[in-house]
Amino acid sequence: MLDFDGQDLYFDEPLDPEAVRLIQIAAERYEDAEAESPLMRAYFLAPEHPVVLVALYRYFYYQHRYADALIIGERILDIFGERLNLPGNWEALEAIQLEAAGKEALPVIRFYLLALKGTGYLEMRLGNYAEAIRRLEKVAELDTKDRLGAEVLLEVARESLPDVVAAVHASGG
Repeated sequence: MLDFDGQDLYFDEPLDPEAVRLIQIAAERYEDAEAESPLMRAYFLAPEHPVVLVALYRYFYYQHRYADALIIGERILDIFGERLNLPGNWEALEAIQLEAAGKEALPVIRFYLLALKGTGYLEMRLGNYAEAIRRLEKVAELDTKDRLGAEVLLEVARESLPDVVAAVHASGG
């Protein structure tokens, strides 16, 4: 069922024209600190719209503000998990629940799983390898054909975890 090929990602959900304008302003101002304000205003206008959430996520990510990007990733999981009638905790998610959401929900399911993969990657960037592994393992469990590319990140996280543990022991921690 989880065949994501050819599916749109950002849906055809209408977005408030003012939010669109604010995102465009932020894109033009990306190089300076003034980009965040219009993004936050767009967020207040459309706090659950995928385009706004992705714009904020990308902004924080490319500013190397991984903890802030992680907050947005968690928000995406909450919002779109609820839309899909998934468990409130992604760890309890099973393939049967994704199948119950139906084929018409595939773009939203894909968005949700990409957000889970993204939060796993952010956890890795923040040095939280055990948490990254948990998240990436869940994506790999649900995407058995690895269409979303979680396996390579999972491998990197697993390889990095022993190095982190060894470094902690070497420092006396």
